[in-house]
Amino acid sequence: MKRRSLIQGAAAVALGAPALSGLAQQSVTLKFHTFMSPMSNVWLLMHKPWMDKVEKDSGGRIKFEAYPAMQLGGTPVQLYDQARDGVVDVIWTLPGSTAVRFPRIEVFELPFVMNNAEATSKAYWEYVQTQAADEFKETHVLALHVHGPGMFHSATKLIKSPADLRGMKVRGPTRQITKLLGALGATPVGMPLPQIPDALSKGTIDAAAIPWEVVPAVKVQELTKFHTEFPATGPALYTTTFVLAMNKAKYDGLAPDLKKVIDANSGLATSAWLGKTQQANDPSGRKSASDRGNTIHTLSTAEAQEFIKLSAAIDDEWAADMNKRNFDGKKLLETAKALIAKHGRG
Repeated sequence: MKRRSLIQGAAAVALGAPALSGLAQQSVTLKFHTFMSPMSNVWLLMHKPWMDKVEKDSGGRIKFEAYPAMQLGGTPVQLYDQARDGVVDVIWTLPGSTAVRFPRIEVFELPFVMNNAEATSKAYWEYVQTQAADEFKETHVLALHVHGPGMFHSATKLIKSPADLRGMKVRGPTRQITKLLGALGATPVGMPLPQIPDALSKGTIDAAAIPWEVVPAVKVQELTKFHTEFPATGPALYTTTFVLAMNKAKYDGLAPDLKKVIDANSGLATSAWLGKTQQANDPSGRKSASDRGNTIHTLSTAEAQEFIKLSAAIDDEWAADMNKRNFDGKKLLETAKALIAKHGRG
């Protein structure tokens, strides 16, 4: 009996050895899901290079199944919950598409707060770490960033002043941006990016507020004729916040060395790279409109001031809303602006 037990024990150890070895060389496949088109700059120049780098840095032990354009089902609004619930492993989405769910990060979507995506993305990452660490507590956050300056793209007429917006139905991506559109005199229409082409072609909207970079991905250069940009020397009309997030359990279950690979491709530097890369694609988006002979108008400083003046109260409204939620709205706003200024000096 004793000899038999020893043999069984030895066999168990021998059988267990490959399992231990396999653990040391753990491989994992992660499902990456987003709403962006597979032909978009965001997918081709941001998402895919990020996944490629993670795969390379892990020696091929982390692999991705990549699903753009909501190929795994659901709507863009549901992406964050898909990561939270483990339906997918990694998502990239707009937190602001879910109104009031992530209230403190809306500060970066307030009118005329930013003019540089790289600096603002760094500020956004630092702000969440220091002022809103529990905002995304249901997932493991990999990066936080914004896009380049947002502007108007109109199918019906050139927008040179707030007066031109009266009676126009204008698409906005998030709560604060639709509030901005309303303050400027437009009829705001909230909708996800993929719905823009259909809405423009059917006349459901007359114009859309988006950055240059994304114009070709949704064919806005073909569906509109007039484009209004704000002077580069001043603050942008708006920007939108994005989050790259991972399912918590999936991250926690990684081997320690694979966690280090993910960590090395996360954080402030990755956030800055995403913001910088996205804004760097603005010129090609602008060119797609100019090549068609569309009218592009850059507002003068005086013309931009009209928009700034009408939108000024939105900051105060947001701060008051934060106070009602037991956050110090004024402090959050001042902190965000100070962080943008700090990183803008870098």
